Amino acid sequence: MKTLLIKNARVLVTMDDQRREIKDGAVYIRDNVIEQVGASADLQQHADEIIDASGHVVMPGLVNTHHHMYQSLTRVIPAAQNGELFNWLTNLYPIWAGLTAEMVHVSTLTAMAELILSGCTTSSDHLYIYPNDCRLDDSIEAAHKIGMRFHASRGAMSVGQSKGGLPPDRVVEEEGAILKDTQRLIETYHDASRHAMQRVVVAPCSPFSVSQDLMKESARLARAYGVSMHTHLAENVNDIAYSREKFNMTPAEYAEDCGWVGPDVWHAHCVQLDDDGIYLFARTGTGIAHCPCSNMRLASGIAPIRKMLDRGVSVGLGVDGSASNDAGHMMGEVRQAMLLQRVGFGPDAMTARQALEVATLGGAKVLNRDDIGALKPGMSADIVMFKLDGIGMAGALHDPVAALVFCTPPNVSYSIINGKVVVRDGQLCTVDLPVVIERHNALASQLAMGAAG
Repeated sequence: MKTLLIKNARVLVTMDDQRREIKDGAVYIRDNVIEQVGASADLQQHADEIIDASGHVVMPGLVNTHHHMYQSLTRVIPAAQNGELFNWLTNLYPIWAGLTAEMVHVSTLTAMAELILSGCTTSSDHLYIYPNDCRLDDSIEAAHKIGMRFHASRGAMSVGQSKGGLPPDRVVEEEGAILKDTQRLIETYHDASRHAMQRVVVAPCSPFSVSQDLMKESARLARAYGVSMHTHLAENVNDIAYSREKFNMTPAEYAEDCGWVGPDVWHAHCVQLDDDGIYLFARTGTGIAHCPCSNMRLASGIAPIRKMLDRGVSVGLGVDGSASNDAGHMMGEVRQAMLLQRVGFGPDAMTARQALEVATLGGAKVLNRDDIGALKPGMSADIVMFKLDGIGMAGALHDPVAALVFCTPPNVSYSIINGKVVVRDGQLCTVDLPVVIERHNALASQLAMGAAG
């Protein structure tokens, strides 16, 4: 078994039960598991590899609980720059109808590279559109190649415009085929073991793109296999209006009616979740993926995260798709989460450390994991290091932990995922990033021109 020692950290942020921040801290790793955490002088001094973390904040890898990685191909599409959710989707669905397997694979590499460099070590992804030869397998293969801990969500849309849904009929699937493929993916790829690098999630897209029957059948399938469930809910006021008109229920009532509450469920956004919905989620252990940049970009509103946390709701952070955020910087999302709560609910609505906790421990809980999100013995070796000598941190070193959130969002100098060094000295080690970006840009152009032509 290989050993790795990270020592001499300016500050080691543990996120352990005591929320210790250790000056001159160190972490000792054996294979892919943390064995020791403490002051550098107190830990074992010999290892197969030693990384000097002098001048760095060392902390648990951030957890991204909501993304649509294929959307990295359609950033800032002019027709979708200034609309709310339904308008935005209507302009983008025809473009996404041209997606191919290679596009899904390359955009996943691009999105994951951006996430990893920004401090993320675990990500979910919600792929809900499968035109042409696209499969979730294309995303899973990309995650394995780049070395990211991955929760692959098998999304789906089954209710097209002819049945009163939002998406065009040509991008929806038959419900029997959706359930069959979801079962195949779980049986092929899902790893329920501790420290798993790959899990599969059952994830119909949203109340306005799938039937009530598919929601209920998906929940039955997920629970038969013991896997998590994910969907969009209560994202904006139009979402609320659709739910009331179609189902005569609020989104939270609809979720409960379909069996979509519990500690194995998390919902994206919940910007417009009412007080009854918040109490329901707290009581049942249902999680929320908060996506502040996307919510601002689409003018969906300010999710009442402070109230949710105070009521005991599990909350993680998500960058959302790069067509409604146009960025996938996880530390940037932490900053926006803190700032947006202050805009909505006052200057003490969220502190820097609370925002970091949501992005680590909160994300782990939302994904139903107890092996990531903190640096302590027995946890997965997912660790990121941020250098403090850049211009963005100048003058902020009296509190370097808060500086990570308040100041210009930095990229990592090192990232260790599952005990392996994935970023070294700021450079991604697992893929040739310039080659990936070049191919990604060519495919993005091809996708946009195909829709225009």
